[in-house]
Amino acid sequence: MEHVRDVMTSNVEYCTPLDNVYEVAVKMKELNVGAIPICENDHLLGMITDRDIVIRGVAEKRPNSTRVTDIMSEHLITAEPTMSLEEAAKLMAKHQIRRLPIVENNRLVGICSLGDLAVHDGSDDDAGYALSEISESPQVHH
Repeated sequence: MEHVRDVMTSNVEYCTPLDNVYEVAVKMKELNVGAIPICENDHLLGMITDRDIVIRGVAEKRPNSTRVTDIMSEHLITAEPTMSLEEAAKLMAKHQIRRLPIVENNRLVGICSLGDLAVHDGSDDDAGYALSEISESPQVHH
C-alpha cells in the first residue's frame, strides 16, 4: 500500500501571519500555484487560496495590504504522511478539497493535491473518485 508521503510535494513554500494579501498573490504568481499555506515556525495556521483572495478580499473591497490571517481558511482538513492514497482521496472527496496539507508532529511537511494523486501510478481511480466527488458539489473551503 502506498502512502501520501510517496506522492506529496515536500519543501512547501509558505507565508507567515506577518504577510499581506499582495505578498501571497505575488508568491502564487511566482510559483504558479493556487494555494499557499500560512505557517508560523513550520506550524500550519491556515491556508489561503486564489479563491479566498477573490471572495474574501477583492469582492469585499479589502486592500492589498490586508493581513493574510483576515482572509485565510483556518479550519483545515489535514492528513499525516502515513495515510494511504485511498484514504487521502476519500478524505479530499468527502470534504470537497483539492489540496490536502500533510502535517506531522504539528508541522507542515507537505501538500498532496489531486494532481499528485492523478500522476501517480495505481492511484488514477482514487484521484478520479475524488475529483468526481469534488466536481459534483463545489463548496468553499472554510
